Amino acid sequence: MDANIVKNIGIASALALSAIGSGSGAGVAGMAVIGSWKKCFAQNKSAPFIFLAFVGAPLTQTIYGMIVMNALIEVSKRMQDTSVATLGILSGAAIGASAWYQGRAGASAADAMGETGKGFGNYLMVLGIIETVAIFTMVFSLMAIGKAA
Repeated sequence: MDANIVKNIGIASALALSAIGSGSGAGVAGMAVIGSWKKCFAQNKSAPFIFLAFVGAPLTQTIYGMIVMNALIEVSKRMQDTSVATLGILSGAAIGASAWYQGRAGASAADAMGETGKGFGNYLMVLGIIETVAIFTMVFSLMAIGKAA
């Protein structure tokens, strides 16, 4: 396989894997939110709009993946080897995993809050901690890219 193809696949993977995680995480959280709203409607309670925060939380990881991808594009112009491919794939996978698990945690938060009506701030703190993994991955990847440049 041509080195440029490998390099481009790796670079694109930073965004693609992040986006796959974001979409999957938002999907899982969205299904749980719909279920929680259903419970609320069945009990003649209001369905809190704020539950959408649980669905939207994993979406930011797509932005982090795009930032890493753009940095990899720039550094790949000066590098001839395929090491950027490895960084793109691994950082995209780590950011995507963070989004996936953030969505799963958001799903649990929606279920818990749907039953109790309490704990929104606590649940957001958990989602924020999971988000931190993606932020750290992005920052450390950018640091590695900076050293490679």
